[in-house]
Amino acid sequence: MPRAVEHAPDELTGDRLKRIGEGIGKVVYASDHWVVHRERSPREIIALILLWKILRRFPWGRRMRGRSSGLIRLMRAMIQSAIAIVPKRLWYTKHVEEVLTTHRRRDRTGEKLARLHLADTELIPATITFPPITVLIGGWPGWLVVDKATERVETTLDRLIDTLAAAGDFESVDHWLHRLLDTRQIGWQLGLFSVDAHLKNFGVIGDRIVLIDTGGLTNRWEEIDRKLSLDVRDIEPHVQLGLDKALATQPEIARRFNVRWRSLVNRESIREHWPEPPITTPVR
Repeated sequence: MPRAVEHAPDELTGDRLKRIGEGIGKVVYASDHWVVHRERSPREIIALILLWKILRRFPWGRRMRGRSSGLIRLMRAMIQSAIAIVPKRLWYTKHVEEVLTTHRRRDRTGEKLARLHLADTELIPATITFPPITVLIGGWPGWLVVDKATERVETTLDRLIDTLAAAGDFESVDHWLHRLLDTRQIGWQLGLFSVDAHLKNFGVIGDRIVLIDTGGLTNRWEEIDRKLSLDVRDIEPHVQLGLDKALATQPEIARRFNVRWRSLVNRESIREHWPEPPITTPVR
């Protein structure tokens, strides 16, 4: 459970908080040690869904997704302005509705599962609650009212691996990749699986790997099977995770990681770790 404190940490109100990241449903701001977030409006989320559909359709769009976040935000704002004046029937498609509904359901389910099973573990950052305060943030809207904050990770796992690879410390890269698989197995032993387990969604605090966004958590085997079936491709696991550049000069590390990933991230292995009969109904 979140730890209740009498007063918010002084660093939250001592200076304007920096924008450090964003997801489809929230924007994240941080001080040196704590993180708060702003929930996106439904119109913002819909604009992002439409933007990703556009970017996926063209090669230049796929390249852009890995580049300037400022340009992506500008394009999102333009689309958000457009849907305010364009008739809804022209942009609110069945696919947009399905993606929005899926996101909301996963977000609610993931948060509840985390409260029930992860609150007293080291698999997620610690959370504190306090009386509501107003904090200043970089960018729109300039301020937020918050009543909780989450422990800030030192870095995301993808950034850590890129930094270690650039420094030539591939022994540490190998170590953290194995820690990732060990961490996922601990989650399975608790009856939880993340369908959104990309490296940007894992953070590092000391020697811990923690899940940053719980929105992809599920305990439903229908969803787990669907995710595993989508991952059965000719693409190597390290490439699917975006590690091809970091491991470009280390084929043996990539090979070992791929072998271990395939031996662990499969239906039979996950069931062996699972604590109870498979759950087929969602947590509500």
